Amino acid sequence: MDTKKKEQSLAMRANTLRAGVLGANDGILTVVGVLFSVGAVTTDSFTLFIAGLADLLAVAFSMAGGEYASVSSQRDTEASAVRAEAVLLKSDFAGERAAVVASYTDRGVSVDTANEIADELLQKQPLKTVVGVKYDLDPSELMNPWMAALASLICAAIGGALPLAALTFLTGIMRWIGTIIATVIAVGLTGLFSAKLGHGFVRAAVVRNIIIGIITMFIHYGIGRLF
Repeated sequence: MDTKKKEQSLAMRANTLRAGVLGANDGILTVVGVLFSVGAVTTDSFTLFIAGLADLLAVAFSMAGGEYASVSSQRDTEASAVRAEAVLLKSDFAGERAAVVASYTDRGVSVDTANEIADELLQKQPLKTVVGVKYDLDPSELMNPWMAALASLICAAIGGALPLAALTFLTGIMRWIGTIIATVIAVGLTGLFSAKLGHGFVRAAVVRNIIIGIITMFIHYGIGRLF
């Protein structure tokens, strides 16, 4: 059961990291989109700063709210499963025991040994055992929506601050060059972290994010010029 606890703790950390990576990526692309839209029609630094700052705050709190709602729904589902198993332990203990035994025999454990393991575990921690076997969950470590929301809020704000600082404080042609470079670096890093987190292809994730970032800048610049 210690292994399952470690796996559950790892799942919680991975979920928090996922929320942070997504928040950062959205913060970067949303803020740079607004900055390029506004920057296409004005070069006033204060106007650019206010527009970018307003969007940065909006996207940070929006992402945090979305993560809180999403993870809360997941937590509610997990909590509901735990409550259902608690009821089944009282109303159908034999069925719950059979599920635990089956989980061990499926792993290659002999029937006799599986029965012994099930009896020992159900005597010590019945609810934790059944929930772990059926749902791979630890009732004491359900997903934390507040951690996901906070990670998304902070990372979205940090991600959006990079292009905002470049476009606000640089002047002339360096304003655009610096913003493009800051955006490329920022989305490249989020691609790297997301690939590492999801055990995906790092190069493909980085290139994909950079292409999306560049397309976002051109589209929003074009919209700004159009209107």
